[in-house]
Parts: sequence; C-alpha cells; structure tokens
Amino acid sequence: MHRRKIAAALAVVTGTSPLIAPQAQASGFAAQQIAWQKCTDEPGFERLQCGSFTAPMDWSNPRNGKTVTIAVSRTVPLSGKAKTAVFTNPGGPGGEGRTLPLVYLERPKLSENAEIYGIDVRGTGASSNVTCGGFDTLGSTDPRDRTKANLDLLYSGMELQAKFCQTKSGELGRFITTEQTVKDLDLLRQVLGKKKISWLGYSGGTWMGAYYATYFPKTLDKIVLDSNTEFTAPWQTVFGDFGMGFERRFRVDFAPWVARHDNVFHLGKTGEEVRQTYERTRAKLAQQPVTLPDGTYYPVTLDLVLVQGQYSKYAFDGAARKFAELAGAVPAPMTAQASYPDAAISTRHSILCNDTEFRGDRRFLERDAVRDGAKWPLLGYYQVMGPCAFWDRPDVNLRQPTGIGVAPTLMVQSERDAPTPIEGARRAHAGFAGSRMLTVENEGDHGIYGFDNACVNDVVERYLVDRVTPPRDLSCPGVPLPEPGQQQAGPLEQARDLAVRLGW
Repeated sequence: MHRRKIAAALAVVTGTSPLIAPQAQASGFAAQQIAWQKCTDEPGFERLQCGSFTAPMDWSNPRNGKTVTIAVSRTVPLSGKAKTAVFTNPGGPGGEGRTLPLVYLERPKLSENAEIYGIDVRGTGASSNVTCGGFDTLGSTDPRDRTKANLDLLYSGMELQAKFCQTKSGELGRFITTEQTVKDLDLLRQVLGKKKISWLGYSGGTWMGAYYATYFPKTLDKIVLDSNTEFTAPWQTVFGDFGMGFERRFRVDFAPWVARHDNVFHLGKTGEEVRQTYERTRAKLAQQPVTLPDGTYYPVTLDLVLVQGQYSKYAFDGAARKFAELAGAVPAPMTAQASYPDAAISTRHSILCNDTEFRGDRRFLERDAVRDGAKWPLLGYYQVMGPCAFWDRPDVNLRQPTGIGVAPTLMVQSERDAPTPIEGARRAHAGFAGSRMLTVENEGDHGIYGFDNACVNDVVERYLVDRVTPPRDLSCPGVPLPEPGQQQAGPLEQARDLAVRLGW
C-alpha cells in the first residue's frame, strides 16, 4: 500500500487523557536532542538532514530500560525560518519515510515555509528493525492452483512465514503496532520542542495519521490523508477490498487503454480481448515460465507486473510493454526454457537429497548441529542437507564408484580447501583405483587450475594436452597469500562474473 511515486524518490491504555500528549510517560525521553547531520554526500541530497532519537520499546512500561531507535530526516527552508512543521508518511504500512521530504523541494510553497520531517517508523528502515529472516512465501507458488498439494504448500508457507517473522523479530515484534508508533511520533514532537505539528500521510499513512489524531487530537495542527484506507474498520476489511479495487482498475482503465493502443502493444482491440490475452499468457507461463534479460517470469510474476502497473497511469506503459513481451506480441529475447533465479540452490538440494539416502530425522539434526557447532562455530551449526531429512526421496540407486576400468584420473587438491576438505579427497583417492593426487601444499583455495599456480597449470596441461599421466602422486607449492589491497579473481569467480555480464 505504498504510494509508488514517492517510494521511488527514495490514551486510553495508559489512563492519561486522550486530549493531551502523555508528557509523564515521555519524562526523560523528551529531554533528548537530535544531532542533525548531512544524510549523505550523494548529489541531490544536500538539503536532507538525518538524525535519530530513542523511544521506549513498550510505551505501557517505558521505564523498564528497553528502548528502540527511531531514524528521522528533515528539510528546512533555505531562509531558516519555518512557519510550521510537517510529519510525513509514505504508507505501507511500514514504508521507509526518510527520503519523502525531498519530494517537496519541488513544491517551494511548502518546503520554504515548513520544516518537513520523514520518519522510518519503528521496525523499518534505519530504525530498530524487525525481520522475517529473509523468508518470504508471497509469490512462491501460484495461489490459483487449488490442488491439495499446492494448498498445503501455500498455507504451510503462510504458517511458516508467521513463525519466521515472530521468531526472528524477537521481543520487539510484539511492540510493532500503530499505538506504539503514534506515541513515538508524539515523542518526536516533544523532542523537537513543537507545541503542534501537521501530518501528511499517503495510503497506509492515512491510517497512521487518523490514529495519531485519535490519540493526540490537541497536538496536530493540519492533517492531510491522501489515498485513504478505511481506517475506521479493521485491517482485514481494508485488505478484503484489495482484489476488488485492482480488478476494477484493470478492467475499467488499464485494459481499455491498452486496447486503444493496439498498434503498439498488439494485445487486443477491446478491453475484454486484452483481458483474455492476459489469461492465455498466464496459462502458458504456468506450463512453461520464460526468461527475459531482467529475470524469469511465472504466472505470479505476470500478476505482480500488472498489479504494480495499476498504481499510476504513468506505469501503464511499462506494464503493458512487459505484458506484451511475455505474450509474444512484440519481439523479445526469450529463451526456450526458463532460467530460474534459484536454480543453483534447487539443483543442489535435489542432487543432495535424491542421489543418496539421508539417515536421520529432526532429532538427529538437532543433535548434529549442537555437536558440530560446538566444534566449528563459524559454520558448524548450518545444515545444508537439513531439508533431506524431510525429502520424499525417489527410488534412486547409484552405482558405487571404484575406479576399476576407468582411465587414470588426476585429482588436484589444496591442503586447506574449505568447501571440499582434503580428508575427504584423500579417502576418495584411496578408494578410486588408478587415480593420481596432485596435492597443493600450504594452499587453501577452492579451484586451482587455470589461475596463478604455474606448477599446477603445468601438471594439468601436460596431462590434458600432452597426455602424460603422472606416474605417481605428486605435489606443488601453493601461492602465497596476497598483501592487503591486492585483488584478483580466480577461475570460478571469473566465470561467475562473465555469467552476470551475459545475463545468465
């Protein structure tokens, strides 16, 4: 529920009268001062100042010693004389707000007469954060697929999302509420020494502004609520209308607009034809996702492209052009098969878990992590193969590699290779008949040949090119560690860099 254009620019509970700011609650906190400084040296941000203040984590128990940091920004009139102070909010809820004051520099009537404040509300931006640990199930599977298997994925994902968010956010997560936030806002007013402030909020910021006004009606001067939520109803009601609003915008405005410009987009000559093209394209993406230079597109991705395109009429063109590419209505450099963004990870899991049986359950994993973590705390607690304990493994029976009947094999191994330790390499060498091991001594790199070890390069190329098999195991010295500031890319890094440059 962000206001997209702005996002791109970068008393009842306490028993205190609801008609006045809870000065007693803020006692001590209100005495702090904000150390304003330049936010960044980046061009275009010269007038934006940044700072922060401290607020109680829990306003119902403000003296328990637990606090949060609230990051704020401001612009001030060039004259240094402001007639008013305006708090702004871009919506979300939870949108980062510190760049918002910059938008109004193009509105000198406001910016040259007011101190304009941007706030990263508690939980977001540069303020004390909550997190879901990077887990996000939204869009991970197509909600239109109502098969039992997909529903299990969908709703189990939601359950897991809740667990991730609450667990990873810890105690702070319980105090990310509108009530706590509006009390932060009024503390900011007190810290600034303002008797009153004005409010300018968009979308979810209208909800916050309405509640700020409800809790502190005597401390707000002017209140602007732009693109309003139904802030008199519960959030469930607000989001219950989400689908309706987007569908209406799509059918009434977007699709007919695309149809009027069929000579450009070739998606249909009427709004209904455009909508049918959308359904056909979506169905095709369900059968086979496609890859464009900017990423891989699935049915859910198409939906989100179009949804985002509905926020502004100036976004119609971009959404329609992407829609046309995916529909094949205009030329696009598609690949025959999808290149999934998480292909490497998914492939790794599939190979690890499908190839050979994993023995152990959750209790085993817990014991294993404690044991390995105690010995190797940097990475020992991580369990790459953990998913295999829950994997529905197919009937795969791999042959045992022995080296028998195989041409002599050259194994190159550094002594301190991290992802593939030498102990395992030595055991493999012992069990693989006819193999030769080239040990790189006093070396820990992963991926040696083709870089800067002349000895290794010579041995390997004599073997590969000259067809000279070493008669026995041998060794090469490693390459000394570099001095600080020396940077080179090994063969694996070079390959990854080239892949990025090519868009692969």
